[in-house]
Amino acid sequence: MASNERPKRPHIDKEKLKEKFDTSHFDINAIIRGAQLTLVGAHRALQNPGIFTSQHYKQAAIAVAGGIAIRLLIAIPIIGIKVLLWAISLFYSLENATWDDKLVNGLGFVEEHVLQAPLFFMTLMRYFTPTLDTLFMDSIKWVDTTYVQKHKADDPSKLRGMYYPTLIQYSVRDGSTHSSSTAENVSMFLYRFARKGLISLVIFGASYLPLVGRFVLPAASFWTFHNAVGLGPASIIFGTGIVLPRRYLVIFLQSYFASRSLMRELLEPYFARIHFTKEEKKKWFRSREGLLFGFGIGFYILLRVPLLGVLIYGIAEASTAYLITKISDPPPPPSQVQEFKTSQTEWKDKHKFLSLSLANLDALIEEPPPYSPEDPFPSRSAR
Repeated sequence: MASNERPKRPHIDKEKLKEKFDTSHFDINAIIRGAQLTLVGAHRALQNPGIFTSQHYKQAAIAVAGGIAIRLLIAIPIIGIKVLLWAISLFYSLENATWDDKLVNGLGFVEEHVLQAPLFFMTLMRYFTPTLDTLFMDSIKWVDTTYVQKHKADDPSKLRGMYYPTLIQYSVRDGSTHSSSTAENVSMFLYRFARKGLISLVIFGASYLPLVGRFVLPAASFWTFHNAVGLGPASIIFGTGIVLPRRYLVIFLQSYFASRSLMRELLEPYFARIHFTKEEKKKWFRSREGLLFGFGIGFYILLRVPLLGVLIYGIAEASTAYLITKISDPPPPPSQVQEFKTSQTEWKDKHKFLSLSLANLDALIEEPPPYSPEDPFPSRSAR
């Protein structure tokens, strides 16, 4: 006898589906505020007289020299190819050929946009000199100082806690490996960059395959963005990517990756002291993803200024000190760091902060900090 039971309809988890389409952590307001903080942070950083010392002038000169060296390093392969082509032209006329120009231009494009060579050399310097870490700490001290000066007429009990006095108490280890070994940290950095570069080259090469090649970059864009912006916007990016020229799609995709890498490097002095676990760090970044993208893409564009890119990198590091005071709570003494880390994985004041005007960014103060039932900065109310 035939069964009258209807086949069960597949269960749809509405909460998971809603989560897939959630764009709250990557909304346009957060991105715009991040871009605004690029300019505000740079302005605040350049107001710090502490960075205009003989030591920092020396570092600035080294940075400019480093910028020249980076451009030369990037140019070496292209110069080598040009010399080879010149040698070939002695025996074979290339006047009517176009492949030689395409080869040289293609190599330049791969170095600049696919492999992100300039960013690689700039970020590599962090592991050989403490200048950027020192610049971050000097800048966060300056942010604390200017905050106190700005609010010296206010009730001390209503002011936020300080960042520098407690951050300076933490031991410094690599934010990813949690190791103090330079060799290990450099090895991990090279591994990460080599892995990203290889993946980029494979995807870029696959985009030239017949028939399926035109879908490779749009598919990579969809896969990259669906976790960040949700399925809806990612689908739009996929559809747009099919009709966009390959060159612009590569620039778009790599700019996103580069801005993320840049932000992770700029925030390294903070994470080198507040040692989040891998999962905690992932949640920390995700809850602030839109704002960090806006901040990172702004400086990524400025970093592409020839020769001055390394100097701008220093300004970006100093600006990140200002940024961290807006997207995280003042850290407690090291003994309370575990509770603090747990409280920071979600950016609780996001909507309040995004609603503030640029002139009133210091207005968001809550007492006591959410990671402790008691105020860990009793000295403020005692003054």
